[in-house]
Amino acid sequence: MAGRDLRALFSTNDPTLSASEAFTDRHGQWQLVQTALAEHLARIAAPGFDVEDLEAPRTNVMVFHGVGGIGKTTLSRTLEAALAHSGQRPARWGEPSWPDRPVLLPVRIDLARSAGNDFERVLLTIRLALAAHLGRPLPAFDIALRRYWEHQHPGEPLEEYLARGGLAGRFGKALPQQVQSALGDVAQALMLPGTVGGAVSQLTGALTKALRERRQTVKALAGCARLADLLEAEPDVDALSYYPHLLAWELAQLPADKAVVPVVLLDTFEDTGSRTHRDLERLLQRLVWLMPNAFFIVTGRGRLQWADPALEGQLDFTGPAAWPGLATHTVPGPRTSEPGGGRQILIGDFSPEDCDDYLARRLVKDGESLITPELRAVITARSHGLPLHLDLSVLRFLEIRRTGRTPVPEDFEADFPALIARTLADLTADERHILRSISLFDAFDLTLATRAAGLTHQAAAARLVERPFVRQDPFALWQYHLHALIRSTLRTADDATDDRWTDTDWKAAAIRALEALGEQWRTAEGPDRRLLVGCLRQGLAIARDHRLDLGWLTDAAYAYTSDYVWEPLPLPDTDAPATSADALAELLATLARRQHEHRSRTVERLTTVLDTDLLPAELAEMALYFRAKAYRDLGNTAASRGGMQQVAVSGGRYAPDAARGLAHLARAAGDFPTALTTAQTLGWPGRGNRVLGDIHFAHGDMTEAATAYTAARSEAEEHGNVGEQAIAQAHLALTLAFTDPARAESEIAYAEQLLAGLDQRATSLTAQVAELVRIAGRTGDEFADCADRLRTEITTSGITATAFLLELAMVFHHAVCGDEIEVQEVLARLTVLAENGDNSYYINITHYLNGLDLAAPTTVRWTDDETAVRAQWRAVVAARQER
Repeated sequence: MAGRDLRALFSTNDPTLSASEAFTDRHGQWQLVQTALAEHLARIAAPGFDVEDLEAPRTNVMVFHGVGGIGKTTLSRTLEAALAHSGQRPARWGEPSWPDRPVLLPVRIDLARSAGNDFERVLLTIRLALAAHLGRPLPAFDIALRRYWEHQHPGEPLEEYLARGGLAGRFGKALPQQVQSALGDVAQALMLPGTVGGAVSQLTGALTKALRERRQTVKALAGCARLADLLEAEPDVDALSYYPHLLAWELAQLPADKAVVPVVLLDTFEDTGSRTHRDLERLLQRLVWLMPNAFFIVTGRGRLQWADPALEGQLDFTGPAAWPGLATHTVPGPRTSEPGGGRQILIGDFSPEDCDDYLARRLVKDGESLITPELRAVITARSHGLPLHLDLSVLRFLEIRRTGRTPVPEDFEADFPALIARTLADLTADERHILRSISLFDAFDLTLATRAAGLTHQAAAARLVERPFVRQDPFALWQYHLHALIRSTLRTADDATDDRWTDTDWKAAAIRALEALGEQWRTAEGPDRRLLVGCLRQGLAIARDHRLDLGWLTDAAYAYTSDYVWEPLPLPDTDAPATSADALAELLATLARRQHEHRSRTVERLTTVLDTDLLPAELAEMALYFRAKAYRDLGNTAASRGGMQQVAVSGGRYAPDAARGLAHLARAAGDFPTALTTAQTLGWPGRGNRVLGDIHFAHGDMTEAATAYTAARSEAEEHGNVGEQAIAQAHLALTLAFTDPARAESEIAYAEQLLAGLDQRATSLTAQVAELVRIAGRTGDEFADCADRLRTEITTSGITATAFLLELAMVFHHAVCGDEIEVQEVLARLTVLAENGDNSYYINITHYLNGLDLAAPTTVRWTDDETAVRAQWRAVVAARQER
């Protein structure tokens, strides 16, 4: 269904341009309406249904809510048309699932302030629609209405009021005549001389007396048990709000062939008041409660809170027992999952396909869409599925076209300030203040929202998160987040509202937001890796965008690197870092990305960060250490040693790690006594047990190596460092793979289990080498195939140290199999790998494993006699051959 888009029509002189209001699908909402209406019709047709039962729960209302501009009013209008005329129903909606009888009578009422609707007008609208449809009086209601009118509008005929307000033009002039007819019929039944306007009070008094005396002359009205009470009550607006009971009773008396079920569509419900002023909402709730045989479809920005017991006293009927369909629980709806009852449905954003369809049909010239597919794609991506953004983009398209220029994609990369005004329209001052504050966050909770806004109480934040533009994910670290388009618009568009923020205001809010994140991380109970990474991601973005000092981000960066987990962090948006936060974000992102790219690229990135000179000294030390580590992985020992020594002598936080790095470099150089001396001074901060394990392993002392790695794993577990635990476990699995393949299988599985939640490329490769060692000596192609795949992966990563481990696994396999030719090929590859002199002890080990003599005296300085080292490695081969 589409109507004329008058705004677009009056934006161009081109008479051949067809501007239509495009209605896009919403088939899911139609299905929900069909189901609800079918259930309602079945319920009111059931034998036990009683329209005068004032205690039964009410299920005759459903709510569609969503952000401003999401298409609620369009949906309401389309539902009205679809219920009134099957020919105006969108083709994809299909035929309804309810019977032809009773007839459904849609009555749409816009509650927007601009429409000027009060409760009196709402009730008259429903009665006028019934008058036009039924063509007969509804005496119980009509008499009470006439009595109310005489008291509240003395001297003003109902006919004039309806004509002046436009209701007569919409529904006709039948109601005044029907009211007069009802009065005449009652006057005749009571044998009164007649009735005119001034005699209404006399007639209602006589009728009340007759009802009390149960006279047969008023038998038709006597069935309405509460009519007499309502006629005796003061005829004010409060009494008027109970008259819908009379209307419901009259509808229930209609014969089957005349039966009608009003479907009242109340649009723009947010304009009925606020949380502290619910006067109109209270009257409308009575209307819904007192007309259980009518069905109400409410559209507005927020959910109905009627099922909230806390509203007891503000509204007449509250709690989940009264409104089971509105009670809070998680119910999936079309394209969304919304906290709310089964009859509270969040209207979701358009899908990309719907956006494109909407734009394609809005402006048509000579049968072709005026907005090109390229432009539609840009607008769709920018809109995040919000129909209001699409609509504003169409107007911008026409405005640019009016200047004689053809619109291009760049014209639609800016936001619309109108979105801000629409979003802020019905918020309190505190809520608007918090909304701007939370736009700084990707996600937030009530504490972050309140702290970022600089408020001392959470009430405003608690109200704000109930708004439909705040989305909720109960399983997320912070469960709330803003609609993406509204967030970006708040942050980037020119804000023309009265309480707009200056740059100073934004800077102050950013400082508060960053401090709030830091406090949440620091005060967490125990190590919380997920919270750490979440705070880092958000904190870095805020610090970058607003050029803030790093503060707690420095400590968080050290905590991030200390666990060796390496969750991905977003890279800065700029090509070159411009602030300290940019540089830190680039540093941490590089450390995470090094698990997925060649170590030479890691060196390049870290060098670029260091060259900016934007990092404070202690963070520059972090970059220096990891660059030195990458150099070591690449086999560039001199560069690695220089970096490690610079960090080690600084005495900073990475000094123990640098000392460990120097121990590794000493081992790579074949200087095991120096490596051992250093390892014995490292302790837990320098991961001393793991370094000892590496030294014992190189000597072929697998028992001592396994003991050291086990101790390293236990220390890591005690300190809650899963990353270090995985490293120690992978090396333990490798050690046991040489001596105890059966046990190694479970140890490798445990290493893989620990690695499953981490991102450690080198450790993962070590675990794969362990599996290769475990199956060494087997015949067939399994070993060779696994080795080839692993060699390719190691070459891609640029981690030379693991390449030596792979060749060690290969030579062990060939030694067990007694394949001397293959052993010589491994020796040739090792010679190439160790051409700079580093890790040449692997050549020694290759000779020891195969019982070969060294071609020249060794330059390796073992901590034990060389003969003992040779014997230990040869024993490993012999044990495997025996297996």
